[in-house]
Amino acid sequence: MPDARPHRYRCRSAICAAIAPTLVPILAGALLLALATPLVHAQDAAAPIAGDEIHPDLRAVMGALARMEDADTALSLAADGAVLYQAEAVKLDGYAYCSQAVALAERGEFRRSVQAASKALHVALQTGNEDLLAKVYRDLAIAFDYAGQLDRAEGFAHLALGKRADDPQQVQGPAYKVLGDVHARRGRYPEAIAAYETALTSSSDRYRPLVQASLVNARILAGDVAGARSELDAIAVPDDAVQRAELDRTRGRLLLAENNPAEALTLFQGLVGKQVADDEGFYTLWALDGMSKSEQALGRPQAAAQSLERALAAFDRVRARFRSEEFRMGLFSDLQAVFDRAIRLYSETGDAERAFDVSERSRARALLDAVADRGRTPEDATAAAIDVATLRRQLRPDERVIAYHSLEDVLLAWVISPGGVSEHRIALPRADLERLVDAYRGAIIGLHPAAVSAGDSIAALLIAPFGLQEGQRLIVVPHGPLHYLPFQALRVDGRYLIERHPITTAPSVSIAARLAERAPRTAPRLLAFGNPLVSPTVADPLPGSEREVETLAALFPGSQVYFQADATETRFVADAPKSRIVHVAAHARADVVDPLHSQILLADEDGRQNFLEAREVLDLDLGDVSLVTLSACETGLGRVADGDEVLGFTRSFLSAGTSALVASLWPVPDRDTERLMTTLYRDLRGGADLQRAMQAGQLAVLSDPDTAHPFYWASFNLIGNWRLTVEQ
Repeated sequence: MPDARPHRYRCRSAICAAIAPTLVPILAGALLLALATPLVHAQDAAAPIAGDEIHPDLRAVMGALARMEDADTALSLAADGAVLYQAEAVKLDGYAYCSQAVALAERGEFRRSVQAASKALHVALQTGNEDLLAKVYRDLAIAFDYAGQLDRAEGFAHLALGKRADDPQQVQGPAYKVLGDVHARRGRYPEAIAAYETALTSSSDRYRPLVQASLVNARILAGDVAGARSELDAIAVPDDAVQRAELDRTRGRLLLAENNPAEALTLFQGLVGKQVADDEGFYTLWALDGMSKSEQALGRPQAAAQSLERALAAFDRVRARFRSEEFRMGLFSDLQAVFDRAIRLYSETGDAERAFDVSERSRARALLDAVADRGRTPEDATAAAIDVATLRRQLRPDERVIAYHSLEDVLLAWVISPGGVSEHRIALPRADLERLVDAYRGAIIGLHPAAVSAGDSIAALLIAPFGLQEGQRLIVVPHGPLHYLPFQALRVDGRYLIERHPITTAPSVSIAARLAERAPRTAPRLLAFGNPLVSPTVADPLPGSEREVETLAALFPGSQVYFQADATETRFVADAPKSRIVHVAAHARADVVDPLHSQILLADEDGRQNFLEAREVLDLDLGDVSLVTLSACETGLGRVADGDEVLGFTRSFLSAGTSALVASLWPVPDRDTERLMTTLYRDLRGGADLQRAMQAGQLAVLSDPDTAHPFYWASFNLIGNWRLTVEQ
């Protein structure tokens, strides 16, 4: 039976408190329906929870939060802009800052672009210039659209349309085009077509061809091939070379949709290598992708694969020219389909190793780039991805890598051992997988008894087919929604996976292997923060976290520990880079909308809140830190962006140089977390490797009948260097 005692939790979020009573019963109920019968086929899992219906109360809350987010973002940017503007030695006209923002966006420098726009926003608000305000919102919509942050792009486009511009064409056409782009990238093609048609009525003559090309593409994607042809034939050939190249690309897409691959192939071949000013190689990339589609339609899979390989190489060259991580991710949101097609093509032709190699090459690329940019890896972005042959040589006999890749209609899985690689196709479409993971996680958080047996059904799909031997060490590389699945809570033959295997997760095999090589052993130099003192209106005290840190301090003589008022962000920033093991037992807030603003609630300083945000961690040099443990609520949450980038504390600490991270997937009880963590560190200090120590910590909580439900012990994931040991 679940423990009915009252609990303190290591999280504090008014939003979570408002939503949880509505959300958890909905998800738990959905799970009960979904798992009323065993999961054998994907359609069985999907049917009971099919559809996108949302409880009316929850829809209202989510809508209110979205409106708050738009307003909060604009206010935050205005405040940042005021500071930046005051620091300017030479203060420019607001429209000049807008021009800077556009130029920087086109060069792929997202943060500088947003900074320039924020200064323009400050000027507009200070002077009451509504025309300037409309243009600032327009430029922010375009920048966030480039970066693939679709919610933000949509919000700023609506803000732009809500302001009066002196020349409406300069604002309305681009704003409606952004809305069309957002709808198209979300697969909402009728809404995209409507937005593009509105953009056409309010665009300048110079801008109109870009909107027309986008409208043709949306009609193709919507299946209206005749309408797309009629639209394309009515477009006058533009004078601008970039717009002509865009129309050629669109013409090739339409030929493919019209089942004319031979003519499309000829057109795309003519575009390869075509010089277009300031395109950074995009048109060559898209032309090669078009060649691949044409060759595949002509029944020539080998030629299609060769063109795809050239397209992926061109992709790496394009990414290398972008300075901004955000734009690199935005580029990936458009190109993920190219990687998915390559993975599918190799899988269907029986080349499992090559399919895995492409999948690995597609994972967490901005994170790999960030590591390279910090000077820790001299290789270029392409060389950073490990291949199957290299991985097999690095694995020990008892280690198995399980890597997943979620395609639209099927889930692929590869099991890699020193002896070879096997591929498994699981009939679970991506949309059904998302619903299943959400419902399962919701049922665990809701302490629903059915969550236990649900672990059997999910494991029957995702784990049992691999025939793993008990005791083998698992390195799980999730994909998409699987980043939020607690694999340790799945059950095979009536036993939890954590009882059968030590388990680690990783954003990619390349990252995990690099981290394992970097720090196989670490000095017992501990820095710990326990029960930071924050305002009682913000968070309750956590006595268990204080006892937890006291126990750790006894295990690591000479450790540096801070409690209550001394557990500040200032001390974290100053001392963490000099430590080897960093442990934070505190409250946390997860911000899934803007994950880099997720917070660890460290102690107030000078009477003011001074919390540690994920974005601030990116600026630290933690290259000497072997392990960071975030013993708090939901520190492993964030947002899974296209390109399988998990944004939030996971991304921040690994980018900053940390070799291993322990983070949580849901709110964690104070007392049970204390037991888990003290067991973990006791075993680690006693000579066990980190993966075994993590297993021991979770089993310690699981072994108590009062806390045997997965809610109490399965929240924490070990991410990264699973082989880490502590010097004795």
